[in-house]
Amino acid sequence: MKTLKVSILRFPGTNCEFDTVYAFRRLGHETRLVWHKEELLPADTDLVVVPGGFSYGDYLRAGSIARFSPVMKAVQAYAENGGRVLGICNGFQILTEAHLLPGALKRNDNLHFISRIQHLRVENTDNAFLNRCEKGEVLRVPIAHADGNYFVDDESLDDMEKNGQILLRYCDENGEPTVVNGSVRQIAGICNKSKNVFGLMPHPERAIESILGSEDGVKMLEGLHYA
Repeated sequence: MKTLKVSILRFPGTNCEFDTVYAFRRLGHETRLVWHKEELLPADTDLVVVPGGFSYGDYLRAGSIARFSPVMKAVQAYAENGGRVLGICNGFQILTEAHLLPGALKRNDNLHFISRIQHLRVENTDNAFLNRCEKGEVLRVPIAHADGNYFVDDESLDDMEKNGQILLRYCDENGEPTVVNGSVRQIAGICNKSKNVFGLMPHPERAIESILGSEDGVKMLEGLHYA
């Protein structure tokens, strides 16, 4: 198992960076916080994580201002060169705004903030993120978002299905897809076509100890250092 050097971005309004630091350190990795005004990532970075929160207060649209921060140019270059990037919740929103992932995140269809532990069904494991999981496996992971309604046009969505880019779907305890926030085809997480950029609305970093109600996040995050 490889020890990763994980660079975790921090924007004004980010509030999950220390949860993310704790999670990856608990898995035995080295972590560094990278402020949004930095123009370069640490040269030895093995993984970039864009954590959850409310970057820039979600003004205009969630993630739409953060995507213009100086550090995002470095993240885009890193991803284009095959580097692995994981966006969690607000991080997922930022990655779609930066066009590192297809689609967009809209306001939940009920217009309310949703915060609870949610069942998720693993759709594809042929990727660095979920390779420790089983296809069809049901996980329990917290969600906490107001803008988690994933949308992409039908043609792109069909291509994503064919390419194995749909990673996670919201479901019930039996694995049956269920509507949570209005996401098209109940999508909770995706990756890019090259399968080195990942985004999900649920928070695996909050599901790494039984005292928190679930340890399923461990299986998700540890896949990144077994790949």
